[in-house]
Amino acid sequence: MMGHAGMAATAMRYLRSVGAPTTIEQPVDPLPRPDLRAVREDERLPLDPTEFRRVLGNFASGVTIVTARAAVDPGHRSGETARAAPAQAAPHPDGPAGFACQSFASLSLDPPLVAFMVARTSATWPRIARAGVFCVNILGADQGDLCRGFAVSGADKFAGVEYEPSSVTGSPRLAGVPAWIDCTIQAVHTGGDHLIVVGRVEALGSDETAGAAGPLLFHRGAFGSLSG
Repeated sequence: MMGHAGMAATAMRYLRSVGAPTTIEQPVDPLPRPDLRAVREDERLPLDPTEFRRVLGNFASGVTIVTARAAVDPGHRSGETARAAPAQAAPHPDGPAGFACQSFASLSLDPPLVAFMVARTSATWPRIARAGVFCVNILGADQGDLCRGFAVSGADKFAGVEYEPSSVTGSPRLAGVPAWIDCTIQAVHTGGDHLIVVGRVEALGSDETAGAAGPLLFHRGAFGSLSG
């Protein structure tokens, strides 16, 4: 039997043969936001959300900033250090995107894959999805303020932040981070009220000098660092 790809190719050939348009000239309305409830309105949640967060907060994790290149970035040439807009500027919809993320993990060595989790209601995720690529910036112990800047919404997160395009995808590689991982999006899976984003690693690197102070950690709602 003909698969979906073969059926689509046959349909395209037919449309071209009869002179019908094969591209969409009007923008397609985005799909409505999904209903994130996993239980009925009249059903109690199996766990108290506050208690869930409190207990899971005992698991210490590293902290990253996931970034994606701008959809339109006129005048920014590869290799240049970017200069962000004034600190109070609102984010430009076609500018670079990024958010603070502690739900990051190495996934596979062969092929090289990593994964991060993002809320399905995130305003930043659609911009990363459109780019199709991202860079994971692993933060050092002295970069708590940088992380806080990317944890807010409604402002230009890149204001005053120095960065340069990563080597393969062009996603922002933040200055002074101990390590970075440049990826293309390979798969996206639904995980309750979050999405599990799998990225294929295209390039990566580290800076031993920047990492000398150790990693930035997050534990019980606060930043921390390794002690001797």
